[in-house]
Amino acid sequence: MITTTSLYDQFITLYREKETAQDNNWLKPLRDSAFEAFSGKGFPTTKLEEWRFTNVSPFLKEDFRLQPGAASLHKLHSAVQIPLLDAYEVVLKNGMLNEDVSIPGVKVLPLRTALKNDDLKAYLGQRINLQKHPFAALNTALFENGIVIEAEKNSVCDKPIHITHVYNAEEAVFIQPRILIIAHRSSKIQIVESVVVIGDKPLFVNSVTECYVAENAQADQYNLQIAPSNAHLVNFNQTVQQSNSLYNNHTYILPDASFVRNNLHLDLNGTNTESHLYGLYLAGARQLADNHTTVNHLFPNCLSNELYKGVLLDSSRCVFSGRIFVDQDAQKTNAFQQNNNMLLSNKAVVDSKPQLEIFADDVKCSHGSTVGSLNKEALFYLQSRGIGETAARNLMVKAFAFDVTNKIQIPAVREYVEKLITRKMAEAYD
Repeated sequence: MITTTSLYDQFITLYREKETAQDNNWLKPLRDSAFEAFSGKGFPTTKLEEWRFTNVSPFLKEDFRLQPGAASLHKLHSAVQIPLLDAYEVVLKNGMLNEDVSIPGVKVLPLRTALKNDDLKAYLGQRINLQKHPFAALNTALFENGIVIEAEKNSVCDKPIHITHVYNAEEAVFIQPRILIIAHRSSKIQIVESVVVIGDKPLFVNSVTECYVAENAQADQYNLQIAPSNAHLVNFNQTVQQSNSLYNNHTYILPDASFVRNNLHLDLNGTNTESHLYGLYLAGARQLADNHTTVNHLFPNCLSNELYKGVLLDSSRCVFSGRIFVDQDAQKTNAFQQNNNMLLSNKAVVDSKPQLEIFADDVKCSHGSTVGSLNKEALFYLQSRGIGETAARNLMVKAFAFDVTNKIQIPAVREYVEKLITRKMAEAYD
């Protein structure tokens, strides 16, 4: 049975009316397949296992404009949101790249321009299970704007690339940007993403990011999901690693976006790969933060390390669902997964579900989950040493998050995140 909504019907109509004649021969079938997957099932409901803790329907009731332009973003004065960050700046306005970007060893192109190259057929949408992920299917069927970032073979980008997503919420809008990152053989690249929202009307961002890390390459992604309460963010990240590659993913959710859902899927598609996934969610008010991760070990001698931590304030609700899959051929796998949560309110709720599926017999795998409150004895100890209650609480939260924030390899980003944590904690206890 399909769960239909007014928004669902609008998307169905939009796709049928959409002019796709300019699509490449290979892109049109991909869009059709994605549309069939979405139209056949509709938006996800809590009846689905992957969504049973998250009811998305309240965030889909607005009368969204489905094809917003970028012309009205004239109020943007500066894209730099991270003090002291020395980076190549890329600004997307409602998903559109309107300025030329020059980075040594790296190509940055608007997605519409890049799609003229048939080489993208080997990457775009090739690893995403469209039948299982309706939001990713919707994006694939209807995306128009976004960027392609391509690190050339043997290149090392000397500075991070900072992508600022600027969204115009002066009217209710539904935006579907697409990002494709390709790190070719023996290249190295760092991507930092942050969000700026103009206006206070409902904003729904359904984004898809695909990252391909070739043999001997390294790619680092930092996603800073810090947005106002009128923002609803759904992000699907599909990463594929080849042999001897290194991939690091850092995801940070801080107040006040009302709804954030992350799907991070990682395919270790070669031998001797190494992957590190770090996440921190500090949720406040009535915020809903949902992180789903899947790590597929498909080849021997690979390492994955995953650590997600959550701090819950007020009436917030958070979800962590992590799955490690070890294929029968993936012998000598070393996989670790841990989720720790600190509840600072009796009204906060967290659902944690770590999972292991192992079909190989020569592996080293572990997972775990903890949920607890602030240690009152430790808090009393700090106060007895002359530290005020608010400062003591902030110090304990900072120490709790240290295992994640300390992994940030860009000093300016690490300092920025740590200061935001301190500020958000202070605001919560004003």
